[in-house]
Amino acid sequence: MNLDRVKVTPRDQQVLNLLVQGCSNQEIAGQLRISSRTVKQHLRTLFLRAGIRDGRKRVKLATAAFASMPAMGGRQ
Repeated sequence: MNLDRVKVTPRDQQVLNLLVQGCSNQEIAGQLRISSRTVKQHLRTLFLRAGIRDGRKRVKLATAAFASMPAMGGRQ
């Protein structure tokens, strides 16, 4: 999966960054001062944009996000 072609808003990027760090939805919500329901909606939207429709969604999205972040050791 290549996230380079997926539309990611600045807030989506913040959610992704925390997801890659291993944060739970509740932890992401606390860090960004939003509700956990809003975090879930950001993730649902990202799953749909990225074409992720089956299980282990968080892992697939986090793996793709990590691979897209050169500063975090992903591809360059």
